[in-house]
Amino acid sequence: MAVNRVPVLKRCRSLGLEPTYLGIDKKSKRQLKRSNRKMSEYGLQLREKQKAKFIYGVLEKPFHNYYKKADRMKGMTGENLIVMLECRLDNVIFRLGLARTRREARQIVDHKHVLVNGKCVNIPSYLVKAGDTIEIREKSKSSPRYKEILEATAGRLVPEWLDVDQENLSGAVKELPTREMIDVPVDEMLIVELYSK
Repeated sequence: MAVNRVPVLKRCRSLGLEPTYLGIDKKSKRQLKRSNRKMSEYGLQLREKQKAKFIYGVLEKPFHNYYKKADRMKGMTGENLIVMLECRLDNVIFRLGLARTRREARQIVDHKHVLVNGKCVNIPSYLVKAGDTIEIREKSKSSPRYKEILEATAGRLVPEWLDVDQENLSGAVKELPTREMIDVPVDEMLIVELYSK
């Protein structure tokens, strides 16, 4: 399995991202030293794509497949792409506050700790639908790990398209999100321009 092993803060610096979007509270003290070269149009488009891939933890091939799927759907391709990435199961676990980072959410799903509508799902890229209920399975609920996670994510805002019950480590998808509900600093139009070349 391909794994991205780039140091997170270093990658955030190079993409001009705040680590808080990844659920990381650390700040990098180093400044990125760039020569005063103006970035080309292609460079800007590529950086937006890399940002989206890095935030959601998706590699190139699956990301391209999401783009093709979003292109076939009705509506704006860029918005469809961001909404699809936001509906991934590992991202929903992160948004519900049941994991500190998306990488941890991915591991929780991989280790079969998550039930969707009462069935065990261990595929991080599983796309949730409106009305789905997501919970941590009974056997894992007593784990001290989740107490630590809930303490760490207590101040995090849960998006309005999700409903969370932190006592029972569960949540529900009220509706699919719109682009306005997603606070990811990515200009999806540049990604569409890059792929449509």
